[in-house]
Amino acid sequence: MSEVEDTLKRIQSHRGVQGVIVVNCEGIAIRTTLDNSTTVQYTGAVSTFVNKAQCIVRDLDPQNELTFLRIRSKKAEILIAPDKEYILVVIQNPSEANI
Repeated sequence: MSEVEDTLKRIQSHRGVQGVIVVNCEGIAIRTTLDNSTTVQYTGAVSTFVNKAQCIVRDLDPQNELTFLRIRSKKAEILIAPDKEYILVVIQNPSEANI
């Protein structure tokens, strides 16, 4: 098993994690633990949000770059780690994650 698969399984095994998605630079999910419709929904929203957040960070300080985003609502917490080629997205239940 590859290092990537091992890492995804390790993340998925944490309490409260509902799903993990790896998105390429074109906004296409290349690995996911969620069903197709949920993956497409999260991928589109996250890709747009990351692009806007990167622009904001660069506008505030051209020497800086976005490294991590955390979005929390009552029902879900979305952890986003953008990189040059990929975006790692983890969806978790906020009430279970901190127990």
